[in-house]
Amino acid sequence: MKEIKFGERNLLNGNEAAATAVLLCKPKVIAVYPITPQTACVELLSEFKANNMLDAEIVHVESEHSAISVCVGAEATGVRTFTATSSQGLALMHEILFIASGMRLPIVMGIANRALSAPINIWNDESDSLAQRDSGWLQFYCSSVQEVFDSIIQAYRVSEARDVLLPSMVCYDGFLISHFYEPIYVLTQDEVDNFLPEYEPIFRLDKGGKITMGPVGRPEHYMEFKKHQADAMERAKRKIIEVNKDFAQRFGRSYGDGLIEEYNIEGAKRVVAAMGSIASNFKYYIEKHDKDLGLLRIRSFRPFPKDEVRKIV
Repeated sequence: MKEIKFGERNLLNGNEAAATAVLLCKPKVIAVYPITPQTACVELLSEFKANNMLDAEIVHVESEHSAISVCVGAEATGVRTFTATSSQGLALMHEILFIASGMRLPIVMGIANRALSAPINIWNDESDSLAQRDSGWLQFYCSSVQEVFDSIIQAYRVSEARDVLLPSMVCYDGFLISHFYEPIYVLTQDEVDNFLPEYEPIFRLDKGGKITMGPVGRPEHYMEFKKHQADAMERAKRKIIEVNKDFAQRFGRSYGDGLIEEYNIEGAKRVVAAMGSIASNFKYYIEKHDKDLGLLRIRSFRPFPKDEVRKIV
């Protein structure tokens, strides 16, 4: 069993950081299914459960399609949920991703980014999550193990905000972050509880009540639902900035303004735009070899920070 020291620095990899953050967010239902390079994340969550550290229902499913379906059903009853996947697993979820966002269910899912086949490739690229661009999910791309930990916690608060209510993907590069060890600071349970309030849904499925969720929508109503989703995605920009700022004030760590991160932009002759772990490599390269180069890191791909990018370039 991995020993986690709360309120201290720990040597963790990306999967362990994601699982530890989820533990502190106290979901009630976690759907687990293995796929490289994500498997260690849900394995550690299962260990937390087995060691009485996690008060959640762990549901072992037969596929990734079932995993996200379990989260949709559980979230609809009004409880916080989590799952994680990669590559073909995320592709198999495709159908249900639209149901989750259309029902305005603030699920948080970890994505250890991995290339899609063919040919079969277990190594990193971000085409799995980028292929889900228009599914109505928020998408955050992490550049370090510490950011994985912090972003899981922030994602719950953003997704569960009453004026957002959209699910989130927290994406971290397979192997390059999922299996890379880094000393990170792990918050205490009290710190997370004070930052992340308990989830209080507006509507929930209840055997004592009468409610329909995800019904048939005629074209005129479907259009209205989609407009509400698009508006919520735009409002999420303001919420992401607000949550990132509050996190920085409490814990001393921020990721640009929450949407984008600038590095050595002022006076740069050239600017590289990047997402994920390669941004950390660019920072090192700029510092050591090329002070004329600037970095624009996209942290929030959905909602896309078009105004902020336009202003910088």
